[in-house]
Amino acid sequence: MSAAPVLVLPSADRFAEWVQLVEDYGGPESTELVGSGFHGNREPRVPVLTPDGYATWLAMLAEEADESVPPHPGRVKSSWFWVLDDDGAWVGFLALRRSLNTALLETGGHIGYSIRPSRRGEGLAGRALADALVEASAIGLERVLITCDEDNVASARTIERNGGVYEDSRGGKRRYWVPTHR
Repeated sequence: MSAAPVLVLPSADRFAEWVQLVEDYGGPESTELVGSGFHGNREPRVPVLTPDGYATWLAMLAEEADESVPPHPGRVKSSWFWVLDDDGAWVGFLALRRSLNTALLETGGHIGYSIRPSRRGEGLAGRALADALVEASAIGLERVLITCDEDNVASARTIERNGGVYEDSRGGKRRYWVPTHR
């Protein structure tokens, strides 16, 4: 049986794991860093696989989670989590967006997540998603939108196993609504 993941808040003491994790994903340019907050218009402007780059990234996540700071253009307030297994190994990322803007309603959704390539197929994403639904309920969301690429059969199954009901596809993404109370 695979290890059960735990959602934890980001912390400054895991730089070495960050480097290994990003390398497992294929480097900082990887499009697979879903749920990490590390992409788009919010990438740190310093080299990312350095202690300074790591600290900058963590500060950006904290700012985006802070309700007292207005969101940057095109962004929404989000809660960021790391997915850990039973042994405490950092195996992935999960973002819980507290609201949707137009782009998120079309193709992004409330929850974005990924598991490092070397740990996929162990059921970790499904358990992390189940925990995220509890977090979503706790902040008052009764249902959440979760999307995945049209050809990502494993992710579609993960969403469906967690109660996802397929609505439609837009922009190459399958869109599912998932109740947070089950």
